[in-house]
Amino acid sequence: MAKNSNMPLLAKWHVWLGWLVGVPIVMWLASGLFMTIKPIEEVRGEHLRVGVEEAPLVIEGSAFATSDAGLKDMRLVMQEGRAVALLTTLDGTVTRIDYASGEPIAAVTADTARAIVADRIIGGDKVKSVRFFEADEVPFDFRRPRPVWQVTLEDATHIYVGRDTGEIEAVRTQWWRWFDFMWGLHIMDLSEREATSHPILILFAGLSLTGATLGCILMFRRRKSRNKAFS
Repeated sequence: MAKNSNMPLLAKWHVWLGWLVGVPIVMWLASGLFMTIKPIEEVRGEHLRVGVEEAPLVIEGSAFATSDAGLKDMRLVMQEGRAVALLTTLDGTVTRIDYASGEPIAAVTADTARAIVADRIIGGDKVKSVRFFEADEVPFDFRRPRPVWQVTLEDATHIYVGRDTGEIEAVRTQWWRWFDFMWGLHIMDLSEREATSHPILILFAGLSLTGATLGCILMFRRRKSRNKAFS
């Protein structure tokens, strides 16, 4: 009897919780459905840009960047107390140059990758393994077409160091990987985890919004029916 006497109270709390969360759920689902209708590239206006053929970057008077070098971009960074130029060509190749002398800097080795991680990452001295990946074979949690060293720490964190840049390209903790997986579930794209607009997602978002909206309507009807019963 005591157990049954709690049921009306639970039903009452269920109704009140429904009132509290029903409207936000409808708003979340409606806004989510709206954001899935168009691909993010179209939302950003990328489809309006006129295609322009890339031209090489020409820097007059430079010891290492000439008009026939096919440069796309040059970025200056400080590495080991010296100015380093990171040169990216039109085909995506990256080269490190000592900015003062114009001399090329050797590609990062496994030992150098370890040293970079130990210097720039908290707990980076606790290395479990170091492995090299070519640009077309990078792990799924990196997903960028560039050659990198994967330095795995004892807590399973992956630190990616660019072979040609000498920079930390990404930090992937265990939590990041779980977050990435949940994001894939959220947008229903477990293969690439980037598509926020596709038919399956739009369909289920629409069905969820319809169900939530009907639930809110039924709460109004139930409340109206209860008022009549007590009148």
